[in-house]
Amino acid sequence: MKSEKFAAAFTNYELLCIFAFEMNQAILDFIREHAEADVRQLALQGTKNPEVDLTFALDQIAGRQKAKTKLPSWAAIDGIVYPPHLSMEQCSSEQTAQYKANVAKDTKGSGTSVSFVDLTGGFGVDTAFISQGFQRAVYVERQSQLCAISSENFMLLGLRHIEVVCADGVDYLHQLDHADLIYIDPARRDDHGGRTYGITDCTPNVLELRDELLQKADRIMLKLSPMLDWRKAIEDLGNVSEVHIVSVDNECKELLLILSKEEKPLKLFCVNNNQVFDGVTGGRFFCDTARDVTKEPSPCYTPHFLFEPNASIMKAGCFTLLEQRFGVAQLDKNSHLFVSDIDICDFPGRRFFIEKTTSMNKRELKAALADIDRANITVRNFPMSVAELRKRLKLKDGGDLYLFATTIAGHQHQLFLCRKIE
Repeated sequence: MKSEKFAAAFTNYELLCIFAFEMNQAILDFIREHAEADVRQLALQGTKNPEVDLTFALDQIAGRQKAKTKLPSWAAIDGIVYPPHLSMEQCSSEQTAQYKANVAKDTKGSGTSVSFVDLTGGFGVDTAFISQGFQRAVYVERQSQLCAISSENFMLLGLRHIEVVCADGVDYLHQLDHADLIYIDPARRDDHGGRTYGITDCTPNVLELRDELLQKADRIMLKLSPMLDWRKAIEDLGNVSEVHIVSVDNECKELLLILSKEEKPLKLFCVNNNQVFDGVTGGRFFCDTARDVTKEPSPCYTPHFLFEPNASIMKAGCFTLLEQRFGVAQLDKNSHLFVSDIDICDFPGRRFFIEKTTSMNKRELKAALADIDRANITVRNFPMSVAELRKRLKLKDGGDLYLFATTIAGHQHQLFLCRKIE
């Protein structure tokens, strides 16, 4: 799996020289002294010490501050080197990287796979986590600075089985013989730094590489923008056996596709944090796309509880499955809110107790909102924005009351005043 013909590899001695030059004692002291400081203020203040590379030092301070929430296990290790701001922003969180590692193990049965190649290494977070389920791993990255940083960090993390290759990922793919799993996270920015979302707009273009990827590996794990239409993605790519929509704290973060040589029934997994849905651990809500057929809503006219699906299920659109599996009713096929006469404790999303309901009739509104001066407002399939409705109702933001404005079956506009169930 070596590619010495075209890869610029770093020896341990060369890496020590690189970091001895950049991470001298003056820089280390500066970083420790200002570990919790505002990086923007530090940049304005500068430093009078000529031995401190201010740009590098600020990257380390900002990186560790970010890592405390994004990569807590890394932030706890002294000596981890952090990249410039953009690479730190773009890297996976520890939570999503660990999820990908679990999915990668599943491709050939919990830890039995031999070889793994990450063609778009970046800061190396995904490589580090996924590689732990493999005997051999290769990290490929064309930026020499990121290669040096990642190689140093892999050593600190005890991941000595990862080979660092400084090369273009597509060039490396052309030279590759075979891997059990290839991971690829195409860059989603154009030449001017603007965001892109379509598969063909990313670098590299996976559609052009698809056949070669499937020829070189048993499984392909592809990370795409959560903004992308997953149905269109699988139509364009073909050979997709699994779709994983991954959310953290109810915010959709990643769209993962697993491609395989053999045609298999498509499986869709919706994930939010580490909750357990439908008896499946790891936060996976499984949706058999072949059986999820949109149907007209069957509204519950005297509901006591309202349910809002998590972001991953909203993205997946498996709303009929929710009705079937949890015995809830859609308010309307375009509102994506569900109601029931009983509480559904394991519903995959937020749960609310309905205190009041009202139409937009002025008299009903006045009676329903009496003594209420603030609420958290959500609008779904409703002709007014949150700001417009808040102004109309003269309500401040916040408090423990939640107001859902939506459309129910029969095209009626309805407001639900609720309390959140923790």
